[in-house]
Amino acid sequence: MDHALQMPEKDFKDKLKWLMLFRVFFSTLLLGSSIVLQLGDSPPPISPPIKLLYGLIATIFFLSILYALAIDRIKKHIAFAYVQILVDTLIVTVILFVTGSFASMFSFLYLFVIIYSSILLSIRGTLVIAAICSIQFGIMVDLEYYGAIYPFATEEGMLASNHAWNQVLYKILITMTACFAVAFLSSFLSEQVRSTRKELRVMKNHVKRVEKMAAVGEMAAGLAHEIKNPLASVTGSIQLLKEDIRYDPDHERLMQIILREADRLSSLANNFLLYARPPAGKVEVIELEKVLIETAELFEKDASNDGRITTTKKIKSNIWISMDPVHLRQILWNLLLNASEAIDGEGVIDIEMYESKSKRACIKITDNGCGMTPDELKSIFDPFFTTKSTGTGLGLSIVHRILEAYDSWLNVESEANKGTTFTLQFKQMDPPA
Repeated sequence: MDHALQMPEKDFKDKLKWLMLFRVFFSTLLLGSSIVLQLGDSPPPISPPIKLLYGLIATIFFLSILYALAIDRIKKHIAFAYVQILVDTLIVTVILFVTGSFASMFSFLYLFVIIYSSILLSIRGTLVIAAICSIQFGIMVDLEYYGAIYPFATEEGMLASNHAWNQVLYKILITMTACFAVAFLSSFLSEQVRSTRKELRVMKNHVKRVEKMAAVGEMAAGLAHEIKNPLASVTGSIQLLKEDIRYDPDHERLMQIILREADRLSSLANNFLLYARPPAGKVEVIELEKVLIETAELFEKDASNDGRITTTKKIKSNIWISMDPVHLRQILWNLLLNASEAIDGEGVIDIEMYESKSKRACIKITDNGCGMTPDELKSIFDPFFTTKSTGTGLGLSIVHRILEAYDSWLNVESEANKGTTFTLQFKQMDPPA
């Protein structure tokens, strides 16, 4: 998958705008250089190279205006980026032709195109751009060598046709090697930067959630206690009344409603207490693979699943964490249930477990359900927030609070009508002796 699809739409659009600004800056610099060159004695103002250069600069400015007008109207920004970069490779080839082709000193401009390609595209896309730059340069130099074209601003002795074939081939190979080396290195560095930024964004969101949930949790604890005490009195009183008063069908029905709703409120208060102060568990060093497989198999056989959900598992063995197994099963079950409820009809849940570069144990649970909008995604961990017709909206809040007690994280990525991915990160432990 192209990383641009993983980048937030706004960030990718901002990068495209910076690319357009850089192109305008480059054109202005090229225009200024051309004017300085024109003021000299050679070449004269009416020479073909200067005319072509002015035409090229005007074309770049015109394209920049078109790009700026189109960026807000185009939905497929990744395709838009490819178009701009491919046009830039052609412009660079024309600049090289104007300034001497084989003898031009501006072949390094291909490297600039490749570097900013790596910021927008995946490593595969950047390597494609490097290949296109290499092909264009190779074709241009070959045509010059065989006399099919005659580049501007080139003295007779500097033409490719006046050099030995091995010298021409050497320069083509050196340029191609430089293009692919820069593509690989710049893509690698860009990927590292993107990965670091993503981790920082996840940590920042995690800290914000923890601060907000801690404040709500303190209020929740007191509120839940205040609710439970009157509820116990109401429930006890109704039960005594049922025993003492004469039987009446209407009274019986009303008292059953009171008891049922009191039980529901009591259950809600218990969940609120669980959210506010998760109970301390019996911490053990456990192998993540074993618990994950057991929970997934139980979920597959559960009646709520009803055979409509297919699960795929990609699990790495020998990864250990320190946690209460009961809490871990509760967390995994809750996330699998959420994924199942997000799928209307038949669907697939992908379960993946791996070890991150920062030596943390990670579990990804991905569904192909309805997904969430950006606004829903912002509120997903808020108490009482739910997109379901039933439920209290405390499930994910409780999961988050339990994980927090174990120095673990929960991150979520989602796109409406495409699906949701929950990523769990645990502190990894050494296997028991």
